[in-house]
Amino acid sequence: MSSLDDLCLDAAFLYRLITRWFRADRVQTLPDESELNNEPHRRIAVFIPLWREHRIIGKMLEHNLASCRYEPCDFFIGTYPNDPETVAAVRAAEWRYPNVHLSMCPHDGPTSKADCLNWIFQSLVLYEEQHGIRYEVVVTHDAEDVIHPDSLPLINHFIAHYDMVQVPVLPIGTAPGEITHGLYCDEFAEFQSKDIPVRQMWGGFLPSNGVGTGYSRRILEKLAEAHSNRVFESVCLTEDYENGYRIHALGGSQIFLPLQYPREKLVATREYFPRTFRAAVRQRTRWTMGIALQGWERHGWRVPLRQLYWFWRDRKGLVGNLVAPAANVLFLYGLATWILSRTRAELWQFGAPLHAIAWLCWPALLLTLLHLAVRVLCVRNVYGWALAAGVPFRAMWGNWINLLATVSAIYRYLAARMHGRPLVWLKTEHMYPNRAALASLEICFQLVTPGEFEELAHEYLAGSQATARLNLPVVSESTLQQ
Repeated sequence: MSSLDDLCLDAAFLYRLITRWFRADRVQTLPDESELNNEPHRRIAVFIPLWREHRIIGKMLEHNLASCRYEPCDFFIGTYPNDPETVAAVRAAEWRYPNVHLSMCPHDGPTSKADCLNWIFQSLVLYEEQHGIRYEVVVTHDAEDVIHPDSLPLINHFIAHYDMVQVPVLPIGTAPGEITHGLYCDEFAEFQSKDIPVRQMWGGFLPSNGVGTGYSRRILEKLAEAHSNRVFESVCLTEDYENGYRIHALGGSQIFLPLQYPREKLVATREYFPRTFRAAVRQRTRWTMGIALQGWERHGWRVPLRQLYWFWRDRKGLVGNLVAPAANVLFLYGLATWILSRTRAELWQFGAPLHAIAWLCWPALLLTLLHLAVRVLCVRNVYGWALAAGVPFRAMWGNWINLLATVSAIYRYLAARMHGRPLVWLKTEHMYPNRAALASLEICFQLVTPGEFEELAHEYLAGSQATARLNLPVVSESTLQQ
């Protein structure tokens, strides 16, 4: 059932790809720089909720404020009273940059990302009253984000016609040997290239990615009016997904900005995702609790048929994630025993019980291979063949991460409900790219030339063999450690 479901999206994706190939406008284009500069610049507020991010928030603000091509824009940074190190880091940035503002939650944390965002919004309203101004757009970001220089201008351009504008989000490319982070590269490349565009084409609601999401002020006020002044639902662990659905339910218009090829012109928010098995399980536990379990609890299945299909896709992992690893084990064991039986000229004993359902196994295998081929194509378009070659192996690795995350999510959710406890914000540890990694991205952003990057690499990696030549935009583990 899941494979047939995936086939629907794979077919739609390939159809869009083929039809675009035969049209004159093969490359999807976004407004160029001159068009963006001629747009009236709306006042934008960037919200960044924090909990124990003192190690990276300073570097994040330094880089993004330097590369930002948009004015007027202010950064409102949310902190908690019991996180003095982060508060001190934000105050230092506030003293250094006039458009950075500290927003203090009135209670200790961590509560939830949505709760922190709500208090940032209240701080914004107070700031407006004190200075006699009004922000027309709110954009959400996290402390680990590398914001593309064209991100805010594009949001400003499209917000004139849409209530929610989503800029693509892509992990920063790392070495192929980083299996867990590579899995995020695979999934986001496929999701942003295939799932979301098809979802938009078929009229489904667009879940926010949590970062790089622009909201018009009118839709935020509409959300506040409809939900007791809660612009973001504070009890939700995935407030971005929830807001995407709530905006659609209120009749708000949404758009996902297309990934634009070739790779060096991709406009996307970049960041590092969890790079260890344990951190990935922790993050996906929160995603599963918020999207599948809380979404089921809050909205059930009584929705229009068109949205019902997307609820099915978003929640089917509750079963599929438990089954997939067992299927992988059986497949690998069956393949090994088949090869062994062939080398010994013996009857393949493992295959004998499967004769009755062989008609089902072969189509399932072919559908799986087709789906992997589509993922390889998506990863290749974004990251190149070096990373795309490892997609099949990382897919199996991902099945085990998703298995443990789903089991953990179900356990935590049921335990919280049985004992009447609120669900806890499972905070993910973040890291921010070093100067060499940022410089490699700036080449993609066309902020520096390759020659200038080589000088930066030599400056910051002096004495390392890595300075000879870095494979852009992929940054090796040794470079990151430097």
